[in-house]
Amino acid sequence: MKSSKVARRIAIAATALAAMAGIAFASSEGSGVTADQALQKLMDGNARYVESKMTTGTLCDASARGKLAKSQHPYAIILSCSDSRVPPELIFDQSLGEVFVVRVAGNVADPLVLGSVEYAAEHLGSPLIMVLGHERCGAVTATVAGGKPEGNIGAIVKEIAPAAKKAKAQCKGKAKEEIIECASEINAKAVAAQLPKRSKLLAKEVKEGKIKIVAAKYDLDDGKVTLLK
Repeated sequence: MKSSKVARRIAIAATALAAMAGIAFASSEGSGVTADQALQKLMDGNARYVESKMTTGTLCDASARGKLAKSQHPYAIILSCSDSRVPPELIFDQSLGEVFVVRVAGNVADPLVLGSVEYAAEHLGSPLIMVLGHERCGAVTATVAGGKPEGNIGAIVKEIAPAAKKAKAQCKGKAKEEIIECASEINAKAVAAQLPKRSKLLAKEVKEGKIKIVAAKYDLDDGKVTLLK
């Protein structure tokens, strides 16, 4: 009886050690590409998407799933809006295991989002983080419009509010639609700039040259992703 309990404890400990080893392995191996190469892969994929020449349909079959079942090494982390029209895997023409996607309305970064990004940067070795805003964002539109949001939506609006305020000042006198687009771009750039400020881990990774952070915006009309500077 005692021997079976001991064996069970050893098995549990072995499983835990194997899991920890798996994380360490993922961290040490990484994706095998640089941040600039990762960015180029994303932009090349978006070009294929825009031209309706997508290639990843056959890379999500049973064989691909089997190869990724026990490990993952995504080369890019994409923090994007939850909007149903902006699925990163599709607009960048990426297959299983290539991008680590974190989606939240308004592509904002609260502690939970930051934790997800940190995990991919530290444990999966992804060298690139892209904060992706998009045209006609509902969360940005609601923030620019003002008023009191219902429920937990207020937490999202609070994060976007500084960008909306800045856009109204910079684009004063312009049409509401232009102010919304201005706010969307400011918000994406602000979130990208805030990531290392809100995360000591990401700040360290940036300082050591292990990761690169960029901001971009997706056009709903033509499907093109433009880098924001």
